[in-house]
Amino acid sequence: ARPRTVGELLAPTSPFDKKCGRENWTVAFAPDGSYFAWSQGHRIVKLVPWSQCLNNFLLHGTKNVANSIGARLPRQNSDSSQKNKPCEHIIDCGDIVWSLAFGSSVPEKQSRCVNIEWHRFKFGQDQLLLATGLNNGRIKIWDVYTGKLLLNLMDHTEVVRDLTFAPDGSLILVSASRDKTLRVWDLKDDGNMMKVLRGHQNWVYGCAFSPDSSILCSVGASKAVFLWDMDKYSMIRKLEGHHNDVVACEFSPDGALLATASYDTRVYVWDPHIGVILMEFGHLFPPPTPIFAGGANDRWVRSVSFSHDGLHIASLADDKMVRFWRIDEEYPVQVAPLNNGLCCTFSTDGSVLAAGQDGSVYFWATPRQVSSLQHLCRMAIRRVMPTSQVKNLPIPSKVVEFLCYQI
Repeated sequence: ARPRTVGELLAPTSPFDKKCGRENWTVAFAPDGSYFAWSQGHRIVKLVPWSQCLNNFLLHGTKNVANSIGARLPRQNSDSSQKNKPCEHIIDCGDIVWSLAFGSSVPEKQSRCVNIEWHRFKFGQDQLLLATGLNNGRIKIWDVYTGKLLLNLMDHTEVVRDLTFAPDGSLILVSASRDKTLRVWDLKDDGNMMKVLRGHQNWVYGCAFSPDSSILCSVGASKAVFLWDMDKYSMIRKLEGHHNDVVACEFSPDGALLATASYDTRVYVWDPHIGVILMEFGHLFPPPTPIFAGGANDRWVRSVSFSHDGLHIASLADDKMVRFWRIDEEYPVQVAPLNNGLCCTFSTDGSVLAAGQDGSVYFWATPRQVSSLQHLCRMAIRRVMPTSQVKNLPIPSKVVEFLCYQI
């Protein structure tokens, strides 16, 4: 089955545009669903209000929205009363953009630096930030409502390949870089770098927080999948199983599962609490043996994303396909064509998948199924209980297996 196309945001092109400068390495939705951002190539990031974007798809069809969207969306002006009115912004980041992440602030979450008496920034309840990771190793932090640059973080020495904010509203930011390190930043402490996480022997491609912000997964070259304790800033374990570079990772909404995508043509779904592989989604049949796992480069998996229903995963591979999987089925439930796709992510409510390609973005409606009561109960339990605690519950073994996603 093919998913229904929702719309396209096509980047404007000139006859002299070189394709090599227009890679769309990253797309992102704001945590509250208010904004969508993507890298258009040539240093440019586009920020658009997501609800207005969807309305334009419905009103004007799916094509060429980005070329004319500026005429229909209100521009930000200097009137302070307009601050919270969603407005489009075009941001020139000064260098090629490799990564994006939205972060929102919760005032109750204080800075982890205890003896701070003075801050340049006071982040309120309605604060929304956009972090951009650049080719020169810098991270620039922007105010989404005004489009203004707030901070310039400059400790990385190589490309900042991925960024992720802690979901708890603390404005803790983690960056993954080709300089083989992960760095932890406290934006409530004016962008102070709190910690350097070392352990990767090669490039770090991606990182993702668990929903409760306690665990960080990082993935990289040389088959690396690492889990970190973000209270102690120490490594918990390495996950062994991939046969080539691992380039993307994401936790399920209840934190019980972890999906990783690799150039070995596979997506693995792990139980991160005990380090075992629960499911394998292959993109090449028969799957390559380990000795040839790096050879099928027309099937390299580039990106993976977990839907907010906890049942569906999207993957994007070099075989010009976007696939939607159910976590309890071996084969994709829907497939869509996409040339040169590099990144994908589900919208905040899980209803739409966005995928980036050559500076443009394509959107599909995701498979919609009513979750069973059993699955909803499982997610509720797993949000607060790791696998080790589930296995100690005085309940039937089949129920334990279900709660541990083993059946």
